[in-house]
Amino acid sequence: MSDRPVTLAAVSGAHGVTGEVRLKLFGEGVVELKRHRTFNDSSLTVQKLREDGKGGAIARFAEVTDRNAAEALRGTLLTVPRSALPPLTEGEYYYVDLIGLPAVSTTGEPLGTCIAVENFGAGDVLEIERPATADGKRGQRFMVPMRTEAVPEWDGNRLVIAATYAEQ
Repeated sequence: MSDRPVTLAAVSGAHGVTGEVRLKLFGEGVVELKRHRTFNDSSLTVQKLREDGKGGAIARFAEVTDRNAAEALRGTLLTVPRSALPPLTEGEYYYVDLIGLPAVSTTGEPLGTCIAVENFGAGDVLEIERPATADGKRGQRFMVPMRTEAVPEWDGNRLVIAATYAEQ
């Protein structure tokens, strides 16, 4: 497990005139975000954090004292080290643990690398990019549902994709 940064939220803009910011959440909500007191290698320290009633949050950081400073944070991703996240139970994963893993078929054929994990409402979907072509062009991409019949095995070293899903 690497300790690369994991994005939990993004600043979407200023809120009011006293330096508060609106947050777009990427995790399990404000309750999970409250587990962390600092973000971005301790450069942002949370003083207050509350739900905004619209699925996001409002935050006040000690380092941000006015609207101009809050507005300057627009687009800033709030990250924590992977090691700061709670441990997982069997069968659970964090997206950051899957992105970058090599993918192979159940027959052992190298398929490419997981470049993204999406969720369009029916479950997680892995986006796999095949290796670059001989002439240097980016490899084609395909998507695989993160379900046992499509991904029978995975660990911190690789994803195994069922051959029928790899033929796309």
